[in-house]
Amino acid sequence: MFGNPYYAEKISDALENIQLPESPKNLYDPIHYILSLSGKRIRPQLVFMGASLFGYDNLEDVLPASIAIEYFHNFSLMHDDIMDKAPLRRGKQTVHQKWNDSVAILSGDALLVKSYEELSKCPAQAVPELLKTFNRVALEVCEGQQHDMDFELRNDVSESEYINMIRLKTSVLLGGALEMGAIIAGVDALERKKLYDFGVNLGIAFQLQDDILDTFGDPETFGKQVGGDIIVNKKTILHIMLKKALNSDDLVEFENILSLNESEGIAKVERMKNLYTKYEIFEQANALKGEYSSKSLDSLSAINVSSENKQDLIILSNNLLNRSK
Repeated sequence: MFGNPYYAEKISDALENIQLPESPKNLYDPIHYILSLSGKRIRPQLVFMGASLFGYDNLEDVLPASIAIEYFHNFSLMHDDIMDKAPLRRGKQTVHQKWNDSVAILSGDALLVKSYEELSKCPAQAVPELLKTFNRVALEVCEGQQHDMDFELRNDVSESEYINMIRLKTSVLLGGALEMGAIIAGVDALERKKLYDFGVNLGIAFQLQDDILDTFGDPETFGKQVGGDIIVNKKTILHIMLKKALNSDDLVEFENILSLNESEGIAKVERMKNLYTKYEIFEQANALKGEYSSKSLDSLSAINVSSENKQDLIILSNNLLNRSK
């Protein structure tokens, strides 16, 4: 279980009972569809956790901001899946596959509008700061996605560029969700910044763990094909670290591996993993993940609330960074 079961249930109930017009069906049915593909709901739970960390327990005040985050996240997934030409999302057809690209674009746009509708339901005194944070984070997510697409056309992506890309694409939304909860709780900017930094560094560590699991995860528990990133030549942190470390002979082998097509996937994964082992890439990537995990916990430790109030976030952090899938 990731997060707080009570928060997760409250979010699921709200999403199952959303009131959308019946027409036009091709605008609203895809929204119902993507929201039914239940993920971990980590991001909307973080809004609740950001408020409860500071002792704020009026869940009805927090729920609209939580739902706004979930709407935005799913809006971004619908559009990302089109850009990535992804056939599946959480094991089911993506919206653009089930309908078409145009439907997925427009339904995603409608979800973004619904995000702002939810924010307008938050306590009036908090709305200006919520909008400021939400807009900053939303734009940064778009920047991260553009960097990710740009990297597909480059062969010189550095480690620092990659970290910045995942910070924008993935991590700022975690930090922003926590910060929005703290805004509703009426917390000052300094404490909110510490909480935001906790979420951002946790998000970076989370994505690095994802990269590691894709290559070194247990096929029995990982839930998808191990080595998928290798097969499609994705520039993960492992790929970037290895390329930087290679000697001239192994660089030739590396380039040969990249030239193999997807039908040679088993051999491709095996040969690349041999290089990862030779250059101790697993150990390096794991150490980098540990650095960002430590940074996140340092930020959490610095927040001026009781240790008891921090337990939900500590448990979530441990579950996310020690997961096998």
